Amino acid sequence: MSTRRGEFELIGELFAPLATDPAALGLRDDAAVLPATTDELVVAKDALVQGVHFLATDPPASVAQKALRVNLSDLAAMGARPVGYLLALVRPPGIDDAWLEGFAAGLAADQARFGLTLLGGDTVKTPGPLVVSLTILGRVAPGTALRRAGARPGDDVWVSGTLGDAALGLHVLQGGWAPADEEAMAYLVERYRRPEPRLALGQALHGLASACQDVSDGLVQDLGHIAWNSGVAIRVEAPALPSSPAAADAPDALIQALSGGDDYELVFTAPKDARFRLQALSSEVPLTRIGRVEPGEGVTVFDADGQPMTLTKRGWSHGWT
Repeated sequence: MSTRRGEFELIGELFAPLATDPAALGLRDDAAVLPATTDELVVAKDALVQGVHFLATDPPASVAQKALRVNLSDLAAMGARPVGYLLALVRPPGIDDAWLEGFAAGLAADQARFGLTLLGGDTVKTPGPLVVSLTILGRVAPGTALRRAGARPGDDVWVSGTLGDAALGLHVLQGGWAPADEEAMAYLVERYRRPEPRLALGQALHGLASACQDVSDGLVQDLGHIAWNSGVAIRVEAPALPSSPAAADAPDALIQALSGGDDYELVFTAPKDARFRLQALSSEVPLTRIGRVEPGEGVTVFDADGQPMTLTKRGWSHGWT
């Protein structure tokens, strides 16, 4: 028989132990009190909805870690270091104490790994679906935050890691496709459930990147934000896109790399004279040069013959229509 803690038991037993920073005041007050510093505060927010951003069958620890990591990725894209986060948990029937314990354990593991703390939040009931919403806080030195604006014609376009893995992992979980190799299958699923926020890379890009964005909605879609904010065109060379061995047999690997989303890698622009220093960073996280910035507007992908590709999907859009 499933059990369900009340709100105050939930906070006191599961979430208060995550509030390790004195600024959280032990979750006994309505707000946290952060000490003032000379750094600038970076604030971001992402919400994950069951059935949209994660599956009902995903383990509770991975749901918690994905929610935290996609927010950490926003800090990474601005070169910020994490401080803490606020959690809103919108809880439907069926989410029992065992699920919540797994969820809290996932948060605890990632707090220890990424060096941040729970600062507060709220829990409410709903008829469904489950929603996990985080507001994350980070810090950067004044005037150093990476922005989407700043790309200039002649800059290179770079991306970290590999692309398309997370979207393929979702296909695996939905039964749409599966690689023959079980290790490859597990790798792709893990990339979907637990993205890797590139925090160290983001901080290393200060003074190197002219513009930066994380790949959440699809490479082409997200590069479009850089192009629009910078007032430039971006040329992407499809053959240069980095892919993992696990995706080698996927029939639509290139399309997923271009528009699948959920990779949470960093895509950024940088002057040509930064190439040597960026290649040196590749010993920690693989970096691949995938294109260049040109005069004009928009993002165009070119195939191996140098011809522009027609894309039926450029990424995910979260508009109301």
